[in-house]
Amino acid sequence: MVVRALEARDRQRARSAPPPDGREIRILLLHANGMGGTIRTVFNLAGYLARTHDVEIVSVVREREEPFLPVPPGVRVRYLDDRLPRRKGLLSRFPSRLVPKDEAAYHWFTLRTDLKLVRYIRSRRRGILIGTRPGLNLIAARFAPPEIITVAQEHGNLSSHQPLVRKQIIRRYGRHDAVVTLTQADLRTYERSFGKARKDLPAVLAQVPNATPRLNGGVSPLTAKTVVTVGRLTWGKGYDLLIRAWAHVAARHPDWTLRIYGGGPRQEKLQASIDKRGLSERVFLEGPAEDVGAVLADASMFVLSSRHEGMPMVILEAMSKGVPVVSYDCPTGPKEMITHGHDGLLVKPEKIHAMADAICALIEDEDLRREMGANALKTAARYDLDVIGARWEDLLSDLVARRRGLPPGGPLAHEPAGAGEHDAGERPGPLGAAVSDVVRTPDGTTARLSQNA
Repeated sequence: MVVRALEARDRQRARSAPPPDGREIRILLLHANGMGGTIRTVFNLAGYLARTHDVEIVSVVREREEPFLPVPPGVRVRYLDDRLPRRKGLLSRFPSRLVPKDEAAYHWFTLRTDLKLVRYIRSRRRGILIGTRPGLNLIAARFAPPEIITVAQEHGNLSSHQPLVRKQIIRRYGRHDAVVTLTQADLRTYERSFGKARKDLPAVLAQVPNATPRLNGGVSPLTAKTVVTVGRLTWGKGYDLLIRAWAHVAARHPDWTLRIYGGGPRQEKLQASIDKRGLSERVFLEGPAEDVGAVLADASMFVLSSRHEGMPMVILEAMSKGVPVVSYDCPTGPKEMITHGHDGLLVKPEKIHAMADAICALIEDEDLRREMGANALKTAARYDLDVIGARWEDLLSDLVARRRGLPPGGPLAHEPAGAGEHDAGERPGPLGAAVSDVVRTPDGTTARLSQNA
C-alpha cells in the first residue's frame, strides 16, 4: 500500500521534475568507518569524483568513532544510524523488512536502517545515487524518486550471491539507470541472467574495474623471505587452504614465512590449524594492516587463496609495489587481472599442492620473481586512478545525457573538466573494453556496443 502511494507520488514528481544533472553524487556505503576492500575503493573513487563534483559518502551505520581509512579531500561522510551512544532505540530490535535475509550483510540492517535509508533516498531532489551492495541497491531501485539517477555497483559478482538475493537483483535492478560490474565475466553473467529471466536490462549495463589505490611505501626490493596476504578472515578468502599449502612450502623452504593480515570470525579456527600443523613459527596471523602499502613493500610475493572474489583490489595493490602474485583462478577477477607467467601465476581453484608448487616456483627462481615483479608494476599502471576515474566520469556524464534525451557524450548542464575533449560515442577503457557494453535502445531492444579487445 505504501509503495503504491509512493509510486503515484513519483508519477506526479516526474511531471514537474527539473532536468537531471550530475553535479551532486551520493554513494551509499554500509559502514564507512570500517575497513575492507569495498570501503577502500569507494573512498578512492569518491576522492577522484570530488575534484569536479559535490560528493558525499552516506554510511548506513556508524559503530566506530572515526573512519579507519583517511577520508579523501573534498569528500563528506554522513551517518544514518549512529550506534555509538549504544542506545539503538526500539526499531533497532526488529530485523530489516527491505533487505533479503540471504544478503551477506543482512545482520547489519534493521527496521531503523530501513526507515533511515528510505527517508534519506526520498529526500533527494537531484544528482546521482550510487549503491555499493545488493541490499542498498535493491532499496534504491524501489524508492529513488524520478529526479535521481541511480547506479547499482557490484563489488562482488552475481554468482556469489545467495539464490534469493540473485532473484531480487534480476527482478529489480532493471529500474536502475546503470548496473556496473567489476569484470567482463560478471558483465556477461548479468546479461545472460536478465535474458534468461526475460527481465528488462537497466538502461546501461557496464563494466568498470576498480582503480589501484595510491599506497604509502616504495617499490618492494623483493629481498625479504616473506609472503603476505591481506583480507578478512572468512571462509571465502580460503586461508584454511593456504595454511594447508604452506605446510608443504615450509617443508621445502623453512626459512620463508607467511604473514596473513586481517581480522574476522575465523581467526581461532585458522590459528588452531596453524598450531596443528606445527607452523606457529612459519605462519603468522598479524591482525588488520594499518598501512597496507608498507606491508606489501616489505614482501617478496603476494598470495590470493580466495574461493570466490569480485575484483580483488589487493592484487593490484601488490602489483603497484612490484610484488608478483600467486592466485587461485577463482570466479571472478584474478584471470582478468593476472597474465599467467607474466606478472603472476594462476592456480586451479582450491588445489593445495598446486598452490604450494606455484609459491615454491617463485621462491626458488629469483630472476623469475623479479621479472614478474617488474611486469606487475606495468599492469598496475593500467588501473591508475586517473585512468579509471575518467571512465567513471564518462559513464556518469552519459547517464545524465540519456536522461535528457541527448546522445551519449553530448553537452551536459554539468560537464566535468576535460569532458569536451572526448569524442562522442564509444570510448575505450584502459583494458580495451568500452565504458558501456550493453544498452537498452529506445525501442526496448538491447544492443552490445563492444566486445573485449
